[in-house]
This record gives sequence, structure tokens and C-alpha cells, in this order.
Amino acid sequence: MNTHPEQHLQLTTVDLQDGVRIEIRGDLDYLSADVLMEEATTQLADRSALTDLHLGCADLHAVDSMGLSALLLIHRRITAAGARLHLDDRPAKLDRLLSLTGTLEYLTSAQPHRTGQIMDNDAHTARPTSLDGTT
Repeated sequence: MNTHPEQHLQLTTVDLQDGVRIEIRGDLDYLSADVLMEEATTQLADRSALTDLHLGCADLHAVDSMGLSALLLIHRRITAAGARLHLDDRPAKLDRLLSLTGTLEYLTSAQPHRTGQIMDNDAHTARPTSLDGTT
């Protein structure tokens, strides 16, 4: 377990059997978003077999646009590595922000989103797509 204190943000990282859990306490904002990004990136780099990254959000206070951007970038990196991001114990204000920005389903869906691929629900296989969305 590692603890990363910051003025507005405190992270506690705990190893899990199939992944890592990062407990977030405080504000995820312009001043602290990079701290969460660095920790998530480090955990991903240190664990090539990482299957799940859990972000514990129960003690998350304020989230600004930089905090949301950090969550989106973490999601992109985690899914590109073939792992899943979990936003656990989300407070209502975080759900409201994610709903207003249209990112709730994207960040909380059960299946990883692969950039440039569409999931074929019948065959459960990924199909590459071109830039105009055709296959």
C-alpha cells in the first residue's frame, strides 16, 4: 500500500488479486489531476498483466474539467492495455457531472472501449473501422 499526499488530493494505492485499487480523497482538479494520472500510469506500467484498475471515489470531493480529462485519459490508457477501469463508490455529484458531460456510460460500461474498433455483439469480436466509421 502506497500513500501519496497532496495539498488537495490524497491517493492510497492497494494491490488486489487481479488489479490495483487507488482510493481518491479530496479534489480532483487543475492542481491535482496530474498526480492521479501519474499514479495510474505507474501502476499500469509496473503490472503488465493488470486486468482491472479500481478508482475508489467515495471520498472524492470536487472534480473540475482537468479532473474529468484525467479520468478520460486514464480510461483510454487502461483500455488500450486490455484492462478495465472501475469507478467504485461514486458520489452522486460525480455521477451528475459524468451525466451532464455525456461520459457516464463511457467511463462506467462493463466492456472496455477499444479505440478504432466496433464490438460485434453477435460474434463478440472486434472489427477495425476506418476514420469515416465504415468497416
